[in-house]
Amino acid sequence: MYRRVLIANRGEIALRIIRTCQRLGVTTVAVYSDADKEALHVKRADEAYPIGPSKVQESYLNMEKIIEVAKQSRVEAIHPGYGLLSENAHFARRCEEEQITFIGPSPELIELMGEKVKARIAMKRAGFPVIPGMDTVTESVEEVVQTASEIGYPVMLKASAGGGGIGMQQVKNEEKLRKVFATNQKRAKMFFGNGDMFVEKVIERARHIEIQILADHYGNTIHLWERDCSVQRRHQKVIEESPSPFLDEPRRQLIGELAVKAAEELGYTNAGTIECLVDENQQIYFLEMNTRLQVEHPVTEEITGIDLVEAQLRISAGEKLGLEQEQVKRDGHAIEVRIYAEDPKTFYPSPGTISKLEQPDARVVRHECSVEAGSVVTPFYDPMIAKLIVKGKTRSEAIDKVVNALAQYHIEGIKTNIPMLQEVLTHEAFQEGNVTTSFVSDYLNKG
Repeated sequence: MYRRVLIANRGEIALRIIRTCQRLGVTTVAVYSDADKEALHVKRADEAYPIGPSKVQESYLNMEKIIEVAKQSRVEAIHPGYGLLSENAHFARRCEEEQITFIGPSPELIELMGEKVKARIAMKRAGFPVIPGMDTVTESVEEVVQTASEIGYPVMLKASAGGGGIGMQQVKNEEKLRKVFATNQKRAKMFFGNGDMFVEKVIERARHIEIQILADHYGNTIHLWERDCSVQRRHQKVIEESPSPFLDEPRRQLIGELAVKAAEELGYTNAGTIECLVDENQQIYFLEMNTRLQVEHPVTEEITGIDLVEAQLRISAGEKLGLEQEQVKRDGHAIEVRIYAEDPKTFYPSPGTISKLEQPDARVVRHECSVEAGSVVTPFYDPMIAKLIVKGKTRSEAIDKVVNALAQYHIEGIKTNIPMLQEVLTHEAFQEGNVTTSFVSDYLNKG
């Protein structure tokens, strides 16, 4: 196990990684921007170093500065968390060049899975079903229109290097596709430096279901069951749960087996998540692979009892997985809700100073929070301020627990999405498990 690890991230995920490292006796090194000098992750880490101005490009995305701090603080490894540099193949290579372990898969696999069309082709070869669509990328609207006419509308226009819903739009006809192509391509170039686009068939009334996998450097690969992430706004998840209320047991076993086989074919190591769309007939389609820890990883930890951050650390340090598939049990039902500093009606960010913060009892629920009374929510970073995770013996018990816990929050000074979360959780369709990726727009008339 490592002696010293740098966490190249901020907010609740930095705090989450710090907690496991300190439990294992690993010294934690935090980094922070000017805006975060009083942040909780800075206070909780064993050491903390400034890395630049508030703008993310000048601090948390400044890989050379982070490498410089890593060398200065004599760490053996860097944990990237999620977002920021976590899926940056160049950063992973820079770590290798400096003989610092990057806690994640190889740069080559990050690169492969980061290009969505190449990932489609790789998963096809591995025997995983993919959504009908393009197996090449293009900057030509005519090529996209031609494929769309062949697979049939509606289609999803996507940026090959995209993520977080950026450069992505559902379109119902050729006229609309031609109209939005240039705008989405421009956004893709702005955010990712890459204007390559492609289209896939829209899987209507789909569930967004993903499989958590772990793989060591000795050929051992397992899955940790699925998470259902169908409640989304603007193509971004807000509620996740495990197990899925939709999958039957044979399909649950199949999707796990497909994920393990694909990971083995790729030669994948460390933690990863294969994301899928599942249609009304439980047909499974590969969507993308995230080569990092997921925001929603706690629901998997709650039902399996496995600390995913500890697993990442041990695998990257060269330890064997030490788990066989049949040892990965499921216990109960877990739900996570993401709490954002945003207007619950428009989903626009709501930066400001938190003047009051009362939270649920941490002895009853798992509350991963990056703020406290007096914290400033800046416009520079993602507006997620906390995650609430609950576990029940049954899904209905878990829903009741999370509804009760949300009622215990009292946050003043900023707006939050808590009213929207409460609306979803108490909705009859959600409680019945009738949840698709269009739930928010279908039932709440939002987003």
